[in-house]
Amino acid sequence: MLRTLIEEFLLFVLPFCIFAGYLVIRRRNPLDVEHWSPHLFLLSVVGMVMAIGFFIVAGWVSPRHQGAYEPPHMENGVLVPGRFK
Repeated sequence: MLRTLIEEFLLFVLPFCIFAGYLVIRRRNPLDVEHWSPHLFLLSVVGMVMAIGFFIVAGWVSPRHQGAYEPPHMENGVLVPGRFK
């Protein structure tokens, strides 16, 4: 679950990193607030759309298990891991 949250955070931050790279290429200081102010709302919206879109796509294409779940149990003194029947 933590990996999924980290991926979502990185997708949200990606537009900001790309814009900072653009500022560096244009030889502007990416730490100046004057360069970020007009674009901050748009970058936030794009980041949120990317993160939410990834949640939707990941939920749509994730594998679904068919059948009932059999929990881990002991069988003849051996631990049998859980599985789907």
